[in-house]
Amino acid sequence: MPTPVPSASADPGAPAVRDARSSGTRSGADGRTAFVERARSLAASPVVLGIAFVLVHAWLVRLNLVGGNRTLGDVDVVYRTWMQQGIGGGDWVGVDRPWVYPLLAAVPMLVARLGGDSGYGAVWLVLVSLLNAGAFVVLVARRRAGSVVAAWWWLAFLVALGPIALGRIDAVTVAVALVGLLLVSTRPSLASALLTIAAWVKVWPAALVVVAVLAVRRRVEVLVAAAVTSAVVVSISLVLGSGWNVVGFVGQQAGRGLQVESPAAVLWLWRAAAGVPGTFVYYDREILTYQIAGDGVGFAAKAMSLVMAAVVLGVVLLGLRAVRRGVTATRLLGPLSLAVVVALIVTNKVGSPQFVAWLAVPVVVGLVLARSGGPRFVVPAVLAVVVAGLTQVVYPLEYDALLAARTDLVAVVTVRAVLELGLLAWAVVTLWRVRPAHARMDA
Repeated sequence: MPTPVPSASADPGAPAVRDARSSGTRSGADGRTAFVERARSLAASPVVLGIAFVLVHAWLVRLNLVGGNRTLGDVDVVYRTWMQQGIGGGDWVGVDRPWVYPLLAAVPMLVARLGGDSGYGAVWLVLVSLLNAGAFVVLVARRRAGSVVAAWWWLAFLVALGPIALGRIDAVTVAVALVGLLLVSTRPSLASALLTIAAWVKVWPAALVVVAVLAVRRRVEVLVAAAVTSAVVVSISLVLGSGWNVVGFVGQQAGRGLQVESPAAVLWLWRAAAGVPGTFVYYDREILTYQIAGDGVGFAAKAMSLVMAAVVLGVVLLGLRAVRRGVTATRLLGPLSLAVVVALIVTNKVGSPQFVAWLAVPVVVGLVLARSGGPRFVVPAVLAVVVAGLTQVVYPLEYDALLAARTDLVAVVTVRAVLELGLLAWAVVTLWRVRPAHARMDA
């Protein structure tokens, strides 16, 4: 009688082999899980975040200091000259004569005078870095699930944007406005005061005050704090003798043409690149910036103010629609603030490279709130970093080529403008689709 051949399943060693393989698989998965958890813990470490912040800002400071007038020109030449004139007994901008900026822009410019003429730029960079550090601490100390992601994203965004992230007055407003928007749900009065102060440095954060009024329930507190803060600033200005110069920045901005970096200038840049007669880039010595000349530019520059008003109004109406449907601040703040800020960028006839720095405020807030029930902010986070990187290519790396309307640089600003329009489209669609917490949300 033949001896039966044992089957594989009857092999007494088979279970042991399967157990060993299963054990190996589990241990491998456990090892990967442990590695991911250690990486997350390391990324969330205040020490690691602090070191990363210092390294990023040290790099940006170095880029500004070695870049000379190309990167710190506005600070070392224009800002410093304005303050020298006032301190030396001449006219004070914003008080004795109309100024392109609101009155409080003079405060950080005066603080930078602590370094004297030779150290003006260095003190400015230290001041902005300290303001960013304060905003960074507020962001990380909130200990929300999305705060760490937002903190790392902000650092990556700063690196992508390059030296302009620190080298303009906009950097001051970004730090202050970021803190304001982060606090708007929990401390609306303080948040509104901070946003209003930022708006009296440069106008754009005023749009975030409107966002706060729409998004939070304690909107009366927001309005009162904004009104009181503005009243204090105007009163100080009038006491200093400004008269109507306190709002002189409105007229200064209204008279500008199409700046070469603005999205609206792309059409004429392509005409200049093609050699169309009468279309060229020139330097406006009154505004101190490069603008584009050509047939129809004057009409376009005037029309953009109306376009901006219409687009911003449309965004506000979408925000109001969401509020009336019961959408909470957690779901509304990110897309609404992004839509307003991007609208101010893409419809702006100025289009300075530092405007891209504004994107940090709504994207950081959107990333924080995405982990608390807000819309996912992956798409705008990626687009914003790409826009920042393209901006650094344009300024300061290849700015001369843009001024010469070289085709490849005109293509770069064109792609950037398209991506900015993509950001606006994403924000508008998300605003339209956003639902209250108890309803199904597709955004």
